[in-house]
Amino acid sequence: MINITLPDGAVRQYEPGVTALDVAKSISEGLARKVLSANVNGEVIDATRPITTDSTLQLLTWNDKDGKSTLWHSSAHLLAEAPKHCFLE
Repeated sequence: MINITLPDGAVRQYEPGVTALDVAKSISEGLARKVLSANVNGEVIDATRPITTDSTLQLLTWNDKDGKSTLWHSSAHLLAEAPKHCFLE
């Protein structure tokens, strides 16, 4: 088992390989629907990336600066792909 420390200081135990999205679902389905990414040990990562060691975890939503940044970054990639798909394929 690994220890995941949440921003409020609560520590939860999970199997290695748990994702931030899994943690969010274990807290609340509503929270899980809002999660855009996660801050794990100070690094912003995809919410579906496995966490394999004891970590600090902050779930990022639209209400967080890094959550917004994640959505904008992903959206930019999608917008760049659209003209390629329309005009180059």
